[in-house]
Amino acid sequence: MNWLLLIIAGLFEVSFAACLGKVKETSGLDSKLWFGGFLICLSISMFLLIKATKTLPIGTAYAVWTGIGAVGTVLVGIFYFNEPATFWRVFFLSTLIASIVGLKFVAN
Repeated sequence: MNWLLLIIAGLFEVSFAACLGKVKETSGLDSKLWFGGFLICLSISMFLLIKATKTLPIGTAYAVWTGIGAVGTVLVGIFYFNEPATFWRVFFLSTLIASIVGLKFVAN
C-alpha cells in the first residue's frame, strides 16, 4: 500500500512541476491559478510522501519519489512543452527508470 502512495506522491510531484511550467508561460489570473495548482499538488505530494515513509526506508522512498518526479517531468516537458527528445536525454532517462525499478527490488 505504501508503495502505491509513493507512486501517487511522485505523480503529484510531476503535476506540481507541470504547474510551475505553466506559471512561467502565463500571466495575470491564469498564472495565479496555475500557482494555486502548484501549491495544492505540492501539498498532496508531500503529505503522501510522509505517509509512505512511515514504513518504507527514507533513502529508498525519497530516491523513488524524486525519480518518478524527474522522469515524469522530463516526459511532460517533451510531450507537453515541446522540449527536445535527443538521444542522450532518452538514454539517461532510461537509466534513471532502471535505477528506480532497481531500488524498488532491493528495498526491504
